[in-house]
Amino acid sequence: MRQARVRAVTVGVDLAASARRTAVCRVVWGAEGALAAEFVVPEGDEGLLALVRAADKTGLDCPLGWPSSFVATVLAHHQGLRLPPPARFEARTDGRPGLDPMRYRLTDDLTWKATSMRPPLSVSTDLLGVVALRAARLLDTLAAAGTPVPRDGSGQVAEVYPAAALRLWGIRPARSYKNATAEARAVREHILQAVEAGLALAVPEPVRSTCADSHDHLDALVCALVARAVLVGDTRWPGTPAERMAARQEGWIHLPGGNLTALRARPR
Repeated sequence: MRQARVRAVTVGVDLAASARRTAVCRVVWGAEGALAAEFVVPEGDEGLLALVRAADKTGLDCPLGWPSSFVATVLAHHQGLRLPPPARFEARTDGRPGLDPMRYRLTDDLTWKATSMRPPLSVSTDLLGVVALRAARLLDTLAAAGTPVPRDGSGQVAEVYPAAALRLWGIRPARSYKNATAEARAVREHILQAVEAGLALAVPEPVRSTCADSHDHLDALVCALVARAVLVGDTRWPGTPAERMAARQEGWIHLPGGNLTALRARPR
């Protein structure tokens, strides 16, 4: 169990396929909550990895693995073997069928059911897979240098999903915040105001203006907040043997509890 500390550092990474488009936010937390926040432009992958190593927890907006059914099917095809039979996850409580395990991981299916949002992007069949390849290289480099990176989030890095986190915190904007229009900027400003109200803390400048200008940077800030939720024990962990096994191979999206003020607690 982690010892309580007065000061803790979380990093949020909105990962992209290139370092140029990756947004990184670093937040320093004290006994009464956030002390400081800043956006950082690391010098390449090594600079990014140095920030991860120095942080207490990093929230990474990118899948940490691929669906096990997808991997098994591609491997069988590659080896010239019969393909495994198709399957689906359990149906939702509203009767809708579960997601396709070839396209989605167990954690994607559970997140979809927990939030009633549209399904996350597929790491096996969407362009997100290119970003995941970069994440796999980064995690491999961390592991080779002695930094544990289990895919369930119990190490230095936890997988997070900013849109789902906002929804679970009760922040449900009516329109998308992910474009360059004036309307989307207004939505980002609304999200920032809701985050500040939930935390009972002000987001410092120039973080506020940068988030209003860029949805990538807003997502990076949210990633750092969810990393804090992981650190203080306010996210859902794999609970069943099947979830734990899937998380070790496929990754695990850490979904926060419904109260942003929980982030002001001391780390466990």
